[in-house]
Amino acid sequence: MHSNTSRRTFVKGLAAGGLLGGLGLWHTPVWALNRPGQVNELNGTQFELFIGETAVNFTGQPRTALTINGSLPGPLLRWREGDTVTLRVRNRLKDSTSIHWHGILLPANMDGVPGLSFHGIEPGGVYVYQFKVRQNGTYWYHSHSGLQEQAGVYGPLVIDAKEPEPFQYDRDYVVMLSDWTDEDPASLMKTLKQQSDYYNFHKRTVGDFIHDVSENGWGATVADRRMWAQMNMNPTDIADVSGATYTFLINGHTPDTNWTGLFRPGEKLRLRLINGSAMSYFDVRIPGLKMTVVAADGLHVKPVSVDELRIAVAETYDVIVEPDADVYTLFAQSMDRTGYARGTLATRAGVSAAIPPLDPRPLVTMDDMGMGGMDHGAMDMSAMDHSAMGSMQAHPDSEQDNPLVDMQAMSPAPKLNDPGLGLRNNGRRALTYADLRSTFEDPDGREPSRTLELHLTGHMEKFAWSFNGVKFSDAEPLRLKYGERIRLVLVNDTMMTHPIHLHGLWSDLEDENGDFQVRKHTIDMPPGTRRSYRVTADALGRWAYHCHLLYHMETGMFREVRVEE
Repeated sequence: MHSNTSRRTFVKGLAAGGLLGGLGLWHTPVWALNRPGQVNELNGTQFELFIGETAVNFTGQPRTALTINGSLPGPLLRWREGDTVTLRVRNRLKDSTSIHWHGILLPANMDGVPGLSFHGIEPGGVYVYQFKVRQNGTYWYHSHSGLQEQAGVYGPLVIDAKEPEPFQYDRDYVVMLSDWTDEDPASLMKTLKQQSDYYNFHKRTVGDFIHDVSENGWGATVADRRMWAQMNMNPTDIADVSGATYTFLINGHTPDTNWTGLFRPGEKLRLRLINGSAMSYFDVRIPGLKMTVVAADGLHVKPVSVDELRIAVAETYDVIVEPDADVYTLFAQSMDRTGYARGTLATRAGVSAAIPPLDPRPLVTMDDMGMGGMDHGAMDMSAMDHSAMGSMQAHPDSEQDNPLVDMQAMSPAPKLNDPGLGLRNNGRRALTYADLRSTFEDPDGREPSRTLELHLTGHMEKFAWSFNGVKFSDAEPLRLKYGERIRLVLVNDTMMTHPIHLHGLWSDLEDENGDFQVRKHTIDMPPGTRRSYRVTADALGRWAYHCHLLYHMETGMFREVRVEE
């Protein structure tokens, strides 16, 4: 450490994702030195990574984070398409650990999921990941061991393309969004199990009741409140964990420390947006500046210009912006409107633009949950005559009379053209899934030979999550035959939004007519949705398939997919 750097300044810089190059932990790359504001980069084909503990202070309270090479987020890893990369990951923790390369196509034993693809990395141990890079674009990596991802074990990943990309830009920034809590993640999960709405400080008040009576009348308002009470749910329950405990970060910076990306007048910028949070969806916009979306989950899409986009946990979006002013605020508010991450794009350091106010708190409606047209007496799912539903959504037998299932969507729909809760009719052009169109045709071309339907299930009060009402510990693997093309249909039977990630295989989302639309690695499932996608079982092995909300995955919304000869 340089003698003129105080310990306080050092810790503050470290908490903001500062580089530990001053401690000789790795050599600062020339690229990073030449590009202020970028996260720390390691490039080439040989990588040395270590997972350990680092002192941080995001909120005024000193805490210990779990970090990769001493920084949070971990270093930007930059690979080249076609190279073979070798990554030696050492464990300096007292617990076993792992690294999963999210969205990367690789052999199953390189995927980094303890219990499925390898045993994990024991304390003091090392694991060597080695594989050929068969894709390009914006991705990320994170621990798949317990709750370590929440504590800081994650980082960005960029793969440079062999061929020229179909868009141009002058400067390139990673913008990695995440959520930090001063609480021990295990204690946080225990709190959710004891009281699932503990972090929901946005519950409706008497004032809301009076307002709703004036808007909708006494009878309708009372009936609505009764319906929610019968379900033991709350329409303000948008996120399980809120800004009550979370500090939202951009590249490891709090809103106060203000991550800044510099540019020269007239430059086009490529922003690589990555949601590396444990539980938080973000609505991202740059007031006064349009964003042109050019890639989703690492793959090119037909360009679409928007004012705002929602990025689900584990998704990535690449956008091109063309600033014509000197300074802009990069604003990412949490979906439940309890806080925000904030950064700045500017022509010089030390300046900032106005930070917009948080949007109003959204409310979940019965229509949102796929309950459109339900009468107020029909909320007892166990008493419903499912054989007489006609066109209503059918449900697996395993959901019936199941203490882990507190609701079922009766009329779910794809909702691909819906921007989502809190983004409808707000005066801004928000991205929808219907806007995402791959620049290529269906890469497989075959009609799926069979369909698998899975329901996303949960019990809000018990904070229990599952597929088809069966938690992972009690579930059989989904078995796919090597080379087959299948259709996966997901139905969200909960009031929460779930980002569903299939390891090792691409997910080819279909439009409402069943035609190929866009290839992704993570499919967002808002409440009340039924969405389908095709999967080619082109990688042998045991693969994880799960909700990417960390505490949902840990409490049971996880399955194993086996691709077998």
